[in-house]
Amino acid sequence: MNKEQENTKEEIEFKSDDTNIDAELREVAEEINQHQPTANTDEIVSEEDKIKAELASVQDKYLRLYSEFENYKRRTTKERSDLFKTANQESLLAMLPVLDDFERAMANMPSTDETAKVREGVELIYNKLKNTMTQKGLKEMDANGKSFDPDFHEAITKIPAPTLELKDKIVDVLEKGYFLHDKVIRFAKVVIGE
Repeated sequence: MNKEQENTKEEIEFKSDDTNIDAELREVAEEINQHQPTANTDEIVSEEDKIKAELASVQDKYLRLYSEFENYKRRTTKERSDLFKTANQESLLAMLPVLDDFERAMANMPSTDETAKVREGVELIYNKLKNTMTQKGLKEMDANGKSFDPDFHEAITKIPAPTLELKDKIVDVLEKGYFLHDKVIRFAKVVIGE
């Protein structure tokens, strides 16, 4: 073979290799195009808006849940504090008639030499009981001579007022009222002047 024929043969092989490479490149490009999403930009934008709306919704739910939890913590803390303040309310309410009995006993006990020691003993016990109850948060309600308030007083009866200043005011207290801290645990039973 001569040189020209060899060169032509090589050119033909090169050309056929080039066409094979071109064909392979086209096949690869088609495969890539097939695997790429065919979504247009409008679909991408709407999907992005959908995701943003979903994120906003989740954030809103999170904030609501967080504020609800904070309110729950605040409420339970307040309830717990109130419970500790009024935990002994039933015990103190049960002791109030005993306190009333001591007051009635001292008011009706004659002041003679024979009863002086007994009176002194009753006063000591009464003061000790009253001080203990005061330490637990019990406060006596001062109602005599004040204006009637249904939030604190229970009207038993009305009588003609002895003076003009006592008209529509409390003339007499039949049973004392009491507070436990700032809460009324027993209303004062009163007589109102009219």
